[in-house]
Amino acid sequence: MVIEIGPGKGALTESLLSLAKKVVAIEVDPYLVHYLRQKFREPIDLGRFVLVDGDVLKTDLSAWGRAVVAGNLPYYITSPILEKTFAMGQAWERSVFMVQAEVAARLAASPGSRAFGYLTVQAQLYSRPEILFTVPRTAFRPPPKVDSAVIRLDPRDAGSDLGIVDRAAFLRFAAACFRQKRKTLRNNLAPVYGKQRVDSLEETRLRAEQLSLADLARLYHKIES
Repeated sequence: MVIEIGPGKGALTESLLSLAKKVVAIEVDPYLVHYLRQKFREPIDLGRFVLVDGDVLKTDLSAWGRAVVAGNLPYYITSPILEKTFAMGQAWERSVFMVQAEVAARLAASPGSRAFGYLTVQAQLYSRPEILFTVPRTAFRPPPKVDSAVIRLDPRDAGSDLGIVDRAAFLRFAAACFRQKRKTLRNNLAPVYGKQRVDSLEETRLRAEQLSLADLARLYHKIES
């Protein structure tokens, strides 16, 4: 079972239909919806292809049960689509997305690198990201201004491993940590938690990108207690 986000004219859809038992494709452009209905009339009639005319951000991706999620994601809504995917919970089996190469680097970044940020923490809280390969801008017609990369995200529940009960609260904390990346944690967190509490924690002299996900979880538990 595969859910494809933004099938366009169905280039990826054809390959997915050759591999998957069933494909659900979500397309917001009415012209492309009409085109896809004509192109894939046979698998639609056989029940192997379900075409959803709608906005992926307003669609419950868990409605079709456990599935792999795939797609060439529009650059400007990559982050909200990732949030929708992670929200699938147990219904999410795996994701394979093509995204902007810079975004892929952020998703798979290691602590201490400039690419490590809030998006990294969010992605690695719910998944194990792995960059599979890059796609040069010259592979597209017309070519975009940036290169792309294909990334695989396998689900994991790092929150449970790190003792994080309220993941939404932890992500709000992480967002505050990275509010201004070049500033120390002390400067970013003091307006939220108070200068006295933040100053009592030694690790707040560092920048957020210098802490791993586990380090950030430990700091979160300290500051919340």
